[in-house]
Amino acid sequence: MPIFLIGVVSGLAMDYEVFLVSRMREAYARGAEAREAVVAGFTHGARVVTAGAIIMISVFLGFVGSTGTEIKMLGFGLGIAVLFDAFTVRMTIVPAVLALLGRSAWWLPSWLDSLLPNVDIEGENLRRRLTANEGDDSADHLVNAPA
Repeated sequence: MPIFLIGVVSGLAMDYEVFLVSRMREAYARGAEAREAVVAGFTHGARVVTAGAIIMISVFLGFVGSTGTEIKMLGFGLGIAVLFDAFTVRMTIVPAVLALLGRSAWWLPSWLDSLLPNVDIEGENLRRRLTANEGDDSADHLVNAPA
């Protein structure tokens, strides 16, 4: 059972991490200072993480009313694990560490950056292209292109 609990909680933790940190990274990529990016990302992502955690905790703790001992243990264990992970680790420790690290939190060694594919999730390259070509009508195809 501990292996199953760790697997489920790790999967949920990645979802919470994506909601919080991707918004922080997006704010940083758009030019916000590192601490401002953490605050902006937390402000926008905390509601989603809180709602998701409350739903998952409620569902898991609902299994405590079961007649099966294993189901009760699993429900209680998952409920407490999600409570701890979402609110203590993801919404307290991770933002605090990112704020303490500042710009270093977003630093990537150049040798690793050259090996990784350039995936522009935030759309900053497109934004730069559109900004550079604001007065140029040739940039209209970037915005009005068919999907």
